[in-house]
Parts: sequence; structure tokens; C-alpha cells
Amino acid sequence: MFLELAAIPSPPGEERSVADRVIAELEAMGLAWDEDDSGLSIGSTMGNILCRVPGGAGEGTPIFLCAHLDTVPPDGPLEPVIEDGVIRNAGGTILGADDKAAVAVMLEAVRRIVVERRPHAGIELLFTPKEEVGLVGAFAFDHNRLEARTGYVYDQAAPIGEIILGAPSQNAIRARFHGRASHSGMAPEDGRSAIFAASRAVADMRLGRTDHQSSANVGVISGGTARNIVPEWCTIDAEARSRDPGTLAVLTQEMLDAIGFAASTSDCTAETEVEQTYRGYAFAEDEPAVALAAEGLRRAGYEPATAFSGGAADANVFNERGLRCVNLGNGMIDIHTPDERIAVADLEAMVDVTLAIVDAARESW
Repeated sequence: MFLELAAIPSPPGEERSVADRVIAELEAMGLAWDEDDSGLSIGSTMGNILCRVPGGAGEGTPIFLCAHLDTVPPDGPLEPVIEDGVIRNAGGTILGADDKAAVAVMLEAVRRIVVERRPHAGIELLFTPKEEVGLVGAFAFDHNRLEARTGYVYDQAAPIGEIILGAPSQNAIRARFHGRASHSGMAPEDGRSAIFAASRAVADMRLGRTDHQSSANVGVISGGTARNIVPEWCTIDAEARSRDPGTLAVLTQEMLDAIGFAASTSDCTAETEVEQTYRGYAFAEDEPAVALAAEGLRRAGYEPATAFSGGAADANVFNERGLRCVNLGNGMIDIHTPDERIAVADLEAMVDVTLAIVDAARESW
């Protein structure tokens, strides 16, 4: 199943083929599903797919499992192969284990539950689009449709057993510098280079990991019209992340100050926009959703370990909306790179972990 899913391209907004394959699997298990109409509004070929697995026993803790169907855009062919028990992409680009490994695991776990008629307290499956570009599908989903208030995503490139206790908030920052165009050979002194101003701003920023829970990055720079014209405009897209709201505010303001200072000292102007892309969260180790995951991991033979993430997942959205959603490491390695890989044994182990969490949830009160 994973090899089949990984071979289907599904960059953000173009998830239809993978969605149809998931739907076919749900229908083969005799499960009802529905797809919301968010696709059109968010620019995707699919909406969010929700499936409820019948058979809840009326006791215990119902859970939902969520995975996203998009991947970062591949820049080569998708040719997943198994070498020495490890799945890689022979095509020289991403594998797509993020997050198709979770999709395959969740489908297989539910297949076993259906075939074996395993009792459970209630299971819902949710498959989202456009996670990689800002958790867009999850934000578009009406979370009130979920009956479960506790959920899990497997979207952390970490060893099986790792439970993510928290993830950061992110501010997206866009700055557009305005200068003055002129011929770069005939009258360079008449020009005001917006690219120079943007470069000065970036040079003055604290980028990378700024402390143990914060980071900053400038990811995109674009500007100018031709090689022989002093550039009259330049845009930078940047971000600041932190698990601490105060630190996030300070880091964001530092970046805005660098933009303003660089523009003023370069005889340019700058327009800025700041948007909170998503909100962070933090769990205590005795949080019931965390304790339930830990119990499932132990039953499957893994010693739980806790950590914090520097990245976001659909879990951020559900926690922001009052649900308790925990992200678990699932054995993915080097995601978003041509070296992305996952062991077959880890795929199989995460099925066992899922079934153990389902069993522990049924027995919980």
C-alpha cells in the first residue's frame, strides 16, 4: 500500500489521485466516507475526507487518526524501491513518507480492525490536503464534525516511541521593498536598489535556531526586472517560530526593525505584512491523550520518550480548536530530501502501535 501511494505524485493542491486511491481502499473495507467541499475554496483537487469506523462499544475513549495526502513537490520521478528492508525513492527526489507512511499505516490498522472485528471505543479517519503549505486543509475542516475529542497524527520524523509534547507558533512575514529604477550602466547613481535594501535587511536578521525553542528563516527572495536595470522592487518571504509567545513577538519585531532600518538607510521604502500562520501548543506529560499514547507504545513494545518539535503538523490546528491531538514519531528519516526513507519494519510496527492505542483507548475511562 505504501509503495503504491508513494508512486503517485501529490504536491499541495494536486492530491486527487491519492485521495481516490484512499477512497477505493475505504470502500473495499465496506466503510462509508464523505468529502467536504473545501477543495474549491483552498485551491485543491480534493476536500477533507472523513470516515467513521462502526463498532464503537459505547465505553472508553473514541479517537480520531489524521494524515495529510500532500507531499512537498517532487523534482524527479517517484520510483519507490525496497533495499535491505528500507524503502527509498530511486528517482532522485523525495519519497513521500511524509505523510503517506501514516496514511498506509492507518488504513492497514483499520483494515485489521474491520476484518478481525476488533472492539473499539470509536475510530474516525481524517485525510487532509495542503498540509505542507500551512496546514490549509485542516484549517478548512469543520472540526465539530468529529465525534472524538482525542486524536493522533503520525507526522514526526523521529524514532517510534517519541511523543511530541509541543510545537511552535509561526508568524509569516512578507516585506516588499520599493526603490527607483534606472539604467545600471548609463545612470546607476540615479537608481535605488531594492535588492540591495532587502539584502541588507536579511544580513541584519538573526536567522537559524535563535534559542532552544525558536527559529527564524528567510525562504524566498524575488525582485528586479532585468540585469541592466537597477531593481526598483524586491520581495522577501520570511518566518519566525517559537513555542514561547513572548519570544515570538520579540523575534518578529526584530525582523521588522531590520527591514525598516535597511529600507531607510538605502533610500528605499518597505511595506510589511505579518500573519500568524498557526498557533503552538504544549502538553504536560500526564495529559490523558499523551498517557494513552504512552500506554499504546508500551503495549507494542516501545519505551515512550517525549520531545518538542520545531515544526508544525495538523495537530496544531486541532489543539488550537480545543481538541487534544498528539503527534507521534513514526520512523521517517530525512524527510523533504532525496535521502528520505523509512524501514519496512517501522511501517509494520506503527500498525501494531495503532492497534495498541485503539485497545488502550477502549479500556480507558
